[in-house]
Amino acid sequence: MTTRDPIRVLIADDHPVVRQGLRTFLGIQDDIDVVGEAADGTSAVTLAESLKPDIVLMDLKMPGADGLAALTELRARGVAARVLILTSVTERAHVLPAVQAGAAGYLYKDVDPQALVQAIRAVHDGHVLFAPDAAEAMVRAEPASADDRGLAALTEREREVLVHIARGRSNREIARALVVSEKTVKTHVSNLLMKLGVQDRTQAALYAVRHGVGTNGEAVRD
Repeated sequence: MTTRDPIRVLIADDHPVVRQGLRTFLGIQDDIDVVGEAADGTSAVTLAESLKPDIVLMDLKMPGADGLAALTELRARGVAARVLILTSVTERAHVLPAVQAGAAGYLYKDVDPQALVQAIRAVHDGHVLFAPDAAEAMVRAEPASADDRGLAALTEREREVLVHIARGRSNREIARALVVSEKTVKTHVSNLLMKLGVQDRTQAALYAVRHGVGTNGEAVRD
């Protein structure tokens, strides 16, 4: 039996006590390895490029380049790490810009510690994960467009994949449900992203929610 490599996590937060607390707690998890800490957005980008973490645990409010600027820069540089926002900022207006910049998750610092661990694992596995308030903020922030041409352009299989994405499933889980290879799922995901005019699966999930895909009893072959 083979074991997976530990999930490599970079912590980006301007408060030393928060970084230390996260490092201590995450460090006792068998499948998580904290590979570095950053106190501001600029350092977070530099360290993410050099350390190549799987997950960046990113605060939003930091001196200099804040979390949103760092997230935007990470995507511009093609850094593959998935970013999970962990913030004390409760204003809902911050949620959608983070998602549009590529965040794969959005949690608040009052999250239960074990729930945070589960969130890191879920985001690493390809899920998108948001605190309930953050998810509601995304839906309310941007009303559904009357232009459904992108949705209409999807093949039946691409639409099925979109439904699964909206339900937070990873490529591996989608492949298992549809009895196809992960490579095939990745191809479908790339095609539907292009047709919908969105940048990543997080935005695809938001698109699906706004258009009622996967939330109205739509059938999916499991």
